[in-house]
Amino acid sequence: MTTWLNMGLQDGASPIMEQLIFFHDHTLMIMLMIITTVMYMMTTLLWNKHTSRFMLEGQLIETTWTIAPAIILVFIAMPSLRLLYLMDEIHNPTMTLKAVGHQWYWSYEYSDFTKLEFDSYMIPQEENQASTFRLLDTDNRIVLPMNSPIRLVVTAADVLHSWTIPSLGVKTDATPGRLNQTSFSINHPGILYGQCSEICGANHSFMPITIESVSANHFINWVSSLSE
Repeated sequence: MTTWLNMGLQDGASPIMEQLIFFHDHTLMIMLMIITTVMYMMTTLLWNKHTSRFMLEGQLIETTWTIAPAIILVFIAMPSLRLLYLMDEIHNPTMTLKAVGHQWYWSYEYSDFTKLEFDSYMIPQEENQASTFRLLDTDNRIVLPMNSPIRLVVTAADVLHSWTIPSLGVKTDATPGRLNQTSFSINHPGILYGQCSEICGANHSFMPITIESVSANHFINWVSSLSE
């Protein structure tokens, strides 16, 4: 999760998020090279004393500064397009989770199981314990198995919401009357936090998302305990 004075992205908890972090670093390196080159050229122009009354055109340099940006854009666009297609791909999911946004809480349905649904509210500040995070923990966590492709179906019951988990690289709009879907896979066990990322009214800041990633055996035991 995000910590105080954190200047970078959260640690990736899914393969897609790890790829997004790599792409972010790749693009920053290209930007650093461009900035360094431009600063060097500007400094050189400011301090050199060379002049030429006969220099009217330079076709070689004009060709270079036209082709070079095109090549740089290709190096940025190719991994970007690859990531876009990977993020849109729905692999064979092991299970489906449906998230419904309300003002101002989330409802979840495990579509592959019978009558497994619940509402998830933020824990009030006066009920917080030492082990919980203010404005981020919920009374009912989403429990999901790790290393399993999960299909997420998102919609809303009233206004626009957005189901977002930064460490998974997932951000899906919840639109009334429309089903949006995405997929993700969690790399490791742990607790992941997110929040609604679409301004949805007075209590927009108070509808967090909490995912508890567990092993497959633990998940089966959790489902069995709720079914009893």
